[in-house]
Amino acid sequence: MPHLTSTEIAGRIEELYGAPLADLEAHAKDQPPGMLAALLGMHHHLAFAERSIAFHRDRLAQLVRPERQIGTHEVSHVLDCARRLAEAVAVRDVQTKTVSAVLQSLGRLSSPGPSPALAPVPAVPAPCVAAASAAPSR
Repeated sequence: MPHLTSTEIAGRIEELYGAPLADLEAHAKDQPPGMLAALLGMHHHLAFAERSIAFHRDRLAQLVRPERQIGTHEVSHVLDCARRLAEAVAVRDVQTKTVSAVLQSLGRLSSPGPSPALAPVPAVPAPCVAAASAAPSR
């Protein structure tokens, strides 16, 4: 699955609901919680994770500049920044997968035309009774 950014997700939400994201956010504030609110919330968390990634990536680059001396005190900052960067990447990946899966399922439900035929599920073979009774028991 390709990595989708918050901008791409916003475009897919706008396409699904047929309105700009700002209008959808204003509309969702006056409505009871539902799918739109959930999608907007996931988009918000995804955008925040992307901003956090950019911030911590820049901060980590600043901390490990070649001309900068890294001592005992600086190591704790480098490690903390790297940990926060890893957490932001994990959040981004989870949010992207979740919102992409939800949008994909909603897109299939709202797309016009015949739904694709489901592949038949192969039947599970019945256990062979004769072989089981012929086997010696312990």
